[in-house]
Amino acid sequence: MTDTYILTLTAQDRVGLVAAVTGFLANLDGFILDSQQYADLARDRFFMRVEFKGAGEKFPAHLSELKSGFSAVAEQFALRWQLVSSAEKPNIVIAVSKGSHCLNDLLHRWKTGSLPVNIAAVVGNHENLRPLTEWHDLPFHHLPVSDDNRAEQEQAILDLMDQNSADYLVLARYMQILSDRMSAELAGRCINIHHSFLPGFKGAKPYHRAHERGVKLIGATAHFVSEDLDEGPIIEQAVERVDHRASVEDMIRIGRDIEAQVLAKAVKWAGERRILLNGHRTVVFR
Repeated sequence: MTDTYILTLTAQDRVGLVAAVTGFLANLDGFILDSQQYADLARDRFFMRVEFKGAGEKFPAHLSELKSGFSAVAEQFALRWQLVSSAEKPNIVIAVSKGSHCLNDLLHRWKTGSLPVNIAAVVGNHENLRPLTEWHDLPFHHLPVSDDNRAEQEQAILDLMDQNSADYLVLARYMQILSDRMSAELAGRCINIHHSFLPGFKGAKPYHRAHERGVKLIGATAHFVSEDLDEGPIIEQAVERVDHRASVEDMIRIGRDIEAQVLAKAVKWAGERRILLNGHRTVVFR
């Protein structure tokens, strides 16, 4: 199979930027398989994702040569960029508490090859999900947390990520609020699933509160964690209609399904390098 590559970039919007990128690839016998771009006119920012392969003798044999050659274009346009092989899957660590639905869904998708990431480890502040994790031949790290040891516990998670060269920490219904220090340390690298179509019904027992209010839509939101609770850049959201007949239990069941699906999409897009940060927002090239 021919190797393919993914180039992502962002920069101040300028005339000629797309031509410079595509011209660089054309001069190297690069064949573009998919190209998407977006210009945020309000912020004067440009975003681009290009997937390509070699199609001729001039195409470099090594990724390092590609990067070296593109650095001149990057310097000319002051790009923030990343160029990787499509075969290079991001490493992730998953954090959990007691609820299994999101973890079970991610592990199933990963095991069947439909989630383009390497799951390095699962960490939990409870032991409940150790059997599920180890059944999938993955290491489970029990790191209980309290107000007295929160700083040490969070440092242990960061150390675990460093040891596994993890690109992302995925909070799969991890029922702990990360400290400001942890959130800042993992800015743009920590994906959370929130049991609400944000920004409504934050905090405990959201489905009970939604039921009391007689809502007609329930949903879930995947977002990057920030120092502002549940206010980080949104990656994906989904909703499903309910009516007066839905009980709290019905809403919880429906909500769990939505949470698992939305989180899986966010992790998949991260694995495919489709998510670019744009201030408090994201650009997602689906």
